[in-house]
This record gives sequence, C-alpha cells and structure tokens, in this order.
Amino acid sequence: MTERLSIAVVEQDHDRALMIVDGLRDAGDYDITVIGDVIGLARRLRALAPDVVLIDLESPDRDVLDALTLASSPSDRPVAMFVDRSDAGVMRAAIEAGVSAYVVDGLSRERIKPVLEAAIARFHVVARLRAELEATKAALEERKTVDRAKGMLMKAKGLGEEEAYALLRKTAMAQGRKVVDVARALITAADLLR
Repeated sequence: MTERLSIAVVEQDHDRALMIVDGLRDAGDYDITVIGDVIGLARRLRALAPDVVLIDLESPDRDVLDALTLASSPSDRPVAMFVDRSDAGVMRAAIEAGVSAYVVDGLSRERIKPVLEAAIARFHVVARLRAELEATKAALEERKTVDRAKGMLMKAKGLGEEEAYALLRKTAMAQGRKVVDVARALITAADLLR
C-alpha cells in the first residue's frame, strides 16, 4: 500500500481554499493542510514538510517566493502555483524558487488534478536531470583528480600516461580502495611535501 500524499494548500481566500480542497478530494485520497496566511510561510512549510505545495495567489510577491525558497530547496518537493494574472518577472522568480507548474488564470476544480499531476511529473524530470548533472560533475572532478595524480607520477617516475594509471590502479587494488581515493591521497601527500 502506498502512503497518502500530503499536500499543503496556500490560499488566503476561504471559499477558494474550499474549492481547491474539494478538487483535491475529487482527485484522490490526500492528506491536505490549508495555510491561510503567507506570514510565516517558510516556517509552516518546513514544519509540515508536505509532499506537494499548491499555492493560489492573486498576484504572488517576492516575499512569498522568498518564503518558498527558504522553506526548502527547489529539489525537495513539487510546487504548483496558480496566479490570476501573468507577470514575466514573477514567473521567472517562481520557477527559480522551485515552482514546478505555474498556471495563469486557470484555477478551477476540474483543473486541479491535471495540474497537480503535471507539477509532480515535471518535478521528477527536473530532479532526475539534477541528479544526473551532480553525478556528471562528480565524475568530472574524479577524472581531474586521477589525471593530476597521473601527471605527478609521470613527472616523478618518468612514466607514460598508461603506466602511471596502471600504477594507480595496482595500488588501489592492493589497498582495496578506489583509484580516485589513491589519487587523492597521492595529491595530498605531495602537497604536504611542498
């Protein structure tokens, strides 16, 4: 059995909040919390730690977007924002704050589920891309470290590149370590001897 999705609904207007809650109840079995005041929003969102945040604001301001950023990093959860009018600057700031779906003049009970699903799907795509980017950066850093260590061995022992790498690999296997860890240790030792 899967856990119920927890959703924080940020809506200051009571009637609109009820419409959103009704739309969510039509869409599925969710644990819903309504936040009716944007004051202290970051603190409330951190305390609730919802799976998804739905925000409906007439015109979001920088304070709300800053609160979203403070409450969590954009990689923590999907956020869908409904606004009444378009503003390119606010839209860019919302996306930078981690908003997964930005919907202009589109809040209606029947649209809540598709927007929620789109926000979650987009969030997962971006999260996967972010993870791939981090893995690529880490691999590049490891490669730079190994290349630097190879260069040091080539210079110190008069080895060719393949021989230097073979020596790093042989040492790593003998010590039960990764090649990059042996390379880091070599670089650290060399830096200490300077």
